[in-house]
Amino acid sequence: MNRLKTLLLVLPALILVVSCGDDFTILAPQSERNVENFYQSDTDFRVAINGAYAGLAGNDLYGRNLMLLHEMRSDNTFNGGGATGLAESLQRITRFDELPGSTELENTWAGGYKVIASVNTILSRIDNVDFDNPSLADRIKGEALFIRSLVYYNLAVTFGNIPIQLEEVTSPNVEINQVSAEVIYDQIITDLGTAENLLPASYSGADVGRATSGAAATLLGLVHLTNGNSGQAEAALRRVVNSQEYDLVPNYLDIWGPLNENNIESVFEIQYKSGGQGTGSGFTEYYSTDLSISGGVGGGNVPQGINDNLLVTYDENDDDRFQTYGTDVDGLPFLNKYDDASQSIAFDSNVNFIVFRYADVLLMLAEAIGESPEAYDLIDEVRERSGLITPSATLPGSFEEILLLERRREFVGENKRWPDLLRFGVAPQVMSDFLSDEGFTPSDIRLLYPIPQRELDAAPGQLTQNPL
Repeated sequence: MNRLKTLLLVLPALILVVSCGDDFTILAPQSERNVENFYQSDTDFRVAINGAYAGLAGNDLYGRNLMLLHEMRSDNTFNGGGATGLAESLQRITRFDELPGSTELENTWAGGYKVIASVNTILSRIDNVDFDNPSLADRIKGEALFIRSLVYYNLAVTFGNIPIQLEEVTSPNVEINQVSAEVIYDQIITDLGTAENLLPASYSGADVGRATSGAAATLLGLVHLTNGNSGQAEAALRRVVNSQEYDLVPNYLDIWGPLNENNIESVFEIQYKSGGQGTGSGFTEYYSTDLSISGGVGGGNVPQGINDNLLVTYDENDDDRFQTYGTDVDGLPFLNKYDDASQSIAFDSNVNFIVFRYADVLLMLAEAIGESPEAYDLIDEVRERSGLITPSATLPGSFEEILLLERRREFVGENKRWPDLLRFGVAPQVMSDFLSDEGFTPSDIRLLYPIPQRELDAAPGQLTQNPL
């Protein structure tokens, strides 16, 4: 277990040093009581950046809600808790009928902007302190820019046109500057260009798990693809490949579990640590319907069933990837990527969440290059790891269809399917086909989630709602 897990996640929530009341949650001013004597030393900034990592790990973002909004939204998994009671809001997400007052939307928005606010404070104050180690200041700046970029990317994919705030807010008189998703992506591109140059290529010892230059370049490639800049995406992703810092784990099954975390394939992952301190992950529960596997709670109010139309896409020789599914006592399939045999407390696993891994880099690079022998070779590099020897160029369908299907099978449960469907421009057709038995047509598929009603009410006239 690397020490960074402990440092990042045993920190209490107050480390974010953000004060947010019932007013507009994204830009609420910093509490001077909290910050006036803080941000004075190297140690203070270490604590602050660790708090920002902890914000990424919370249930508002990677700990739970992004799984609901980016994975359960898709044709991969579904809400297994029914359509009434506590599960009603989750069922609405799967049926494109979510309400602006949904707690999942409110908490994702607020949690994302809390992390952004904490990072803005770091960036606004760090140049005012003389660090004992100037290179540490540069690294923390790079980490802060990466974390802010990652949060803004997720918010823009989820909500579209959102407010942008790049400076520390110290006054209650906040001007809400809602901008297009394209403006957000352009800002991310600028920030990641800086971050990549500030961050190291790798870490050792206690710092393993922090954002690297490779992580910044990978996110940069994804954002360029999302923004339609294939040439720039290719350049960024080639830098990751050419760095020789990463490789595919030979056995697909060896990617997963606490014993395999931060391995050679991992580009960036969210760190979790069990121990009854509220810093473990709940992915075992969220993805398993088997009580014996999920700590006796089975799904934790968010059971994630695996859709039959996903399972039938696997080639009969795709044994390694297919082994990441189990079957519960009722014969229902579930995802076992996040099982933790050492887990003793429900929702308290050591299992990390991998945000980016090298297989994603290879497949995004194929996407950036476009149909060509090299792009098919990149797809085949990923396929062959799982035992598939049929050349992808000979498979039925267009290049984009082959690539999207390969991404679907490779990244189940990794929060990529819904953003992929959006980026490839096929979400309305794929999801309406998937829900055709319920009478869905492409026009029924919402591409954006509603902006939370709480934010609209707190800033009347300053935010435009997405189509409902």
